[in-house]
Amino acid sequence: MSEVVLQLQAPVKRRSLVVDIFIRMVKEKPLGTVGLVIFVLLLFTGIFADFIAPYGMNEGSVDFIQPPSARYWLGTDNLGRDLLSRVIYGARISMIVGLTGASLSLTISIMIGMLAGFIGGRFDMVVQRFVDAWMCFPGLVILIAILSLTGPGMLQVIVVLSLGYGISGSRVVRSAVMGVKENIYVDAAKAIGAPTGWLLIRHILPNIMAPLIVLFTVRMPFIILDEASLSFLGFGIPPPTPSWGGMLSGAGRSYMFLAPWLAIWPGLALTIVVYGINMFGDALRDLLDPRLRGGLGRYGGGAMARKVKKMKSEAGV
Repeated sequence: MSEVVLQLQAPVKRRSLVVDIFIRMVKEKPLGTVGLVIFVLLLFTGIFADFIAPYGMNEGSVDFIQPPSARYWLGTDNLGRDLLSRVIYGARISMIVGLTGASLSLTISIMIGMLAGFIGGRFDMVVQRFVDAWMCFPGLVILIAILSLTGPGMLQVIVVLSLGYGISGSRVVRSAVMGVKENIYVDAAKAIGAPTGWLLIRHILPNIMAPLIVLFTVRMPFIILDEASLSFLGFGIPPPTPSWGGMLSGAGRSYMFLAPWLAIWPGLALTIVVYGINMFGDALRDLLDPRLRGGLGRYGGGAMARKVKKMKSEAGV
C-alpha cells in the first residue's frame, strides 16, 4: 500500500499545452481537426501563392471564358485570366485581411476591456454605454458609411473592420477581467504596491489568454466574410486585386449564366475557409473552456484515472 502511495505522489510528466490541445482535438473534435487543416492550408496557400499559382494573378491570354480543362483547371474569366491562379492569390488577400484584422481587433478589445473591467466604477459605466451605442448600429451599414468617406483599399478595410470588431469584442475581455481580478494573487500584488500596468500585464493578461485565443479564432472568419461582402458591394478591395468577394461581384455576376464557374469557385473557396475556421474556433473554445474541459472526465484526466485504477488493482487495493 505504501508503494502505491509513493507512486501516486511521484510527479507526473506532463506534455506541453499545445501538444495536449492538439491530441485532444484529434481524439475528441474531428470537425475541429478538419477546420485546423483548412486553416493551415489557407496560411500555406497565402504565403506561397507566388510558387503555387500556375499563372500571374492578372496575367491575361486570348482564351476568354474557357471552361475547366487540363490547361486551365478552373477555367478562365472574361479577360483570359486563369481562375485557379486568381483564387490562390485571393487566399493571400483573405489571409492578410483575416489575420491582421483579427489581431488589431483583439488589441483594441484588450485595451478597452482590460481597463474597463479592472478600473470599474464610473469609467466602466461610461465605456460600456459607448460600446452599447456602437453595437446599436447595423454593422454592415456603418462599415459602408466609413469606407465611403475613406475610400476603398486593403488598409482602409482592415482598419475599419478592426475598429468595429474590437469595440464590440471588448465585452468579452471585460467579463474575463472581472472574473480574474478578484483572485487572491491580485490582492497580494496590490498589497505589496504593484503598479496598475504591472498588474494588468503580469497577472491579469496571462490568466485570460484562453478567451482571447478563442476570440481571435472566432473573429477571423467574420472579418474574412465582411471583407468579401464589402468587396462584392464595391467598397472593399478594388480590382484588379483578386479578392474572392470582388471576383463574385465583377465577372462572376456579369457572366454567371454563360460561365457559372466564375462564381462557383470563389464562392466555394470562401465557404470552405469560413466554415473550417469556424469549426476550428468552436473546437478550440470547447477545449480551452474550464467549464467544458472538466477534470478526470476528459482526455488527460481520464488517462490519469485509468493509471491510478491500474496501480491500485496491481497492489490489490
